[in-house]
Amino acid sequence: MRRVKVSSLIVNAQLIVERRALEEMIAHARHAEPAECCGVLLGVPGEVVEAVRTRNVAGDPNRFLLDPKGHIDARREGRRRGLEIVGFYHSHPHSAALPSATDLADASYPGHLYAIVSLLGEPGEVQMFRFEGGTFCAVPFVTPS
Repeated sequence: MRRVKVSSLIVNAQLIVERRALEEMIAHARHAEPAECCGVLLGVPGEVVEAVRTRNVAGDPNRFLLDPKGHIDARREGRRRGLEIVGFYHSHPHSAALPSATDLADASYPGHLYAIVSLLGEPGEVQMFRFEGGTFCAVPFVTPS
């Protein structure tokens, strides 16, 4: 799998990702393994509050495509609770939590977060990126205890 260069630009050093959102992404990835999983990140600017599972409708287990109905349902539920879609997540069951060339080619929401879950180690690793200017920029984050 070819990897793309990730910009070292730090876009938002104050991103908060709630622990339950990280745990949900990793649990979803473990459940879907060996296929990739995907979902939506709900929150407010600067904070990821929740990871919402969506169905992966890609025909290839090594790709992901969010179910449009799941995307719309998550948006509606978020609005109902005063949250918005701040990004998306998917897993790399057999590789690092770094964007692939396919991830870059398929990215279509500038300014949004893209979380990638790697299952290479225990308990799993989540890295966050923001899609800006046609590339992914690594986004450091903190998780409250």
